[in-house]
Amino acid sequence: MKRRQAAPSQRRQKAKRVRYLLLDVDGVMTDGILYFDESGREIKGFSIYDGHGIRLLQRAQIGVGIISGRSSAVVAWRAKELGIEDVHQGSRDKLAAYEMIRAKHHLQDETVAFIGDDLIDLPLLRRVGFSIAVASAVDAVKREVDWVTKKKGGEGAVREVIDLILSAQISKHNTRKG
Repeated sequence: MKRRQAAPSQRRQKAKRVRYLLLDVDGVMTDGILYFDESGREIKGFSIYDGHGIRLLQRAQIGVGIISGRSSAVVAWRAKELGIEDVHQGSRDKLAAYEMIRAKHHLQDETVAFIGDDLIDLPLLRRVGFSIAVASAVDAVKREVDWVTKKKGGEGAVREVIDLILSAQISKHNTRKG
């Protein structure tokens, strides 16, 4: 199933409906490279801009969750630091984790956005109302999403998405008032 990328006006419409943003980790919140110290402990780098954007989204009453195929103590620590409560790691079936989050928060598919980068993300990307791939995603994923960011995973791509969502949400609220 090939989805045509949404035009800018369609992207804004989809972003206006977002009530919950789901994130993959490796390749989305990080650059996708696995680093290990001499003791074999995993080290990940996260963009401070993405983190600040997540906080801004939370202040706007838009939920944020993580669904990752891998498990990592570093991810649990980062999620706790950012106040992200819905964290599903080691999820080979990301749709099952999504269904749990969706039920918990009474979400409709069209109100959820997901940012992914690899083949394991495709079933969930096909399901949500606003599907996004980072610039560094594999081509098969880029061909099926509503939008591909300009920035790569770990380099501000999450913030790029958040900025669009918040911009659309602000214009939506301004439209309601006037």
